[in-house]
Amino acid sequence: MAAGMFVVLSAPVSGYAAQAAQTGETLYKNNCSMCHGDSMEGNPPAIPSLVGVTQRLSSQQITDRVHHGGGAMPAFTQLTDAQIAEIQRYLASSAPPSAPAAPAAPAAPPASPAPSTDSAALVQAGSSLFQQNCSFCHGRDAGGGETGPDLTRSKLVASDSGGDKISQVVRNGRPDKGMPSFNFSDQDLAGLVAFIHSQAAKASAQQGSRRGVDVSDLQTGNVEAGKAYFNGAGKCSTCHSPTGDLAGVASRYEGLHLEEQMLYPHDAKSKVTVTLPSGQTVTGTLAYLDEFTVGLRDSTGTYRSWSIPTVKYSVDAPVEAHADQLSKYTDDDIHNLMAYLQTLR
Repeated sequence: MAAGMFVVLSAPVSGYAAQAAQTGETLYKNNCSMCHGDSMEGNPPAIPSLVGVTQRLSSQQITDRVHHGGGAMPAFTQLTDAQIAEIQRYLASSAPPSAPAAPAAPAAPPASPAPSTDSAALVQAGSSLFQQNCSFCHGRDAGGGETGPDLTRSKLVASDSGGDKISQVVRNGRPDKGMPSFNFSDQDLAGLVAFIHSQAAKASAQQGSRRGVDVSDLQTGNVEAGKAYFNGAGKCSTCHSPTGDLAGVASRYEGLHLEEQMLYPHDAKSKVTVTLPSGQTVTGTLAYLDEFTVGLRDSTGTYRSWSIPTVKYSVDAPVEAHADQLSKYTDDDIHNLMAYLQTLR
């Protein structure tokens, strides 16, 4: 009987795979192709190529990026996990085949040094890998991007010897900072390390042309004046608490990233209340809104949506208060408020 079941199921499984790929392709074209291209080629460094992305990132990492966005990429909260899984199947169907294993290298002593970082070929190989996987966050020249720090002035890079520190970060990622892990080969990592060190050397040779922003650059304000503004004229305390939602904020963000969150928090969640024809109200986190549909995720994480003509709804968008405040800040207000926020660790 079990054998018969396997025979019966073999054809439907194959048919489902073809249907899933088709659904994933449609979802990709409707949601992703306008930025990443019909052939997944992207437009590096701002928009990365997605060719082979399922080999570089785990399924959960891709799902998290789609749901939450990051850098120049918006959050696609309207897509369900099942729909994202279909997109991933489509991406995987177009992934390049794994490269054949390289011939075994001659045996080397256990303590053999890492490949030389001044090899032009190694740096070039690392540059290509960096553009495909890292430039989206860290900038094309490793000098920092919208969400990733300047690697050319990084203390970790400066203290790295033969890739001992960089490799560990690349392979383990930094989930608390939004950086995924990458499963690169030793040779790929050697190239990546070589490229980063070459960019750091170029940056240090360019006197007077620093493009990054140090944490110290944003510590020029007055802490007490910033605290007074927080509790007074800025009205920050009406929504935020230094012992509540902002507790430890300076440990989660620092420098320019902290200032960006203060001025325009891109990941602030909007709340929505939907009133049904029966008078019942449903509240949750706003997940989708256009002229036709309003959708939310309720307290259980369940996605629910309604046709707008059939319901009434109200949205509480905290980010709008930050946007309104932009025209009211003085330079001193911003510097002082930053100085105060940096004490909340």
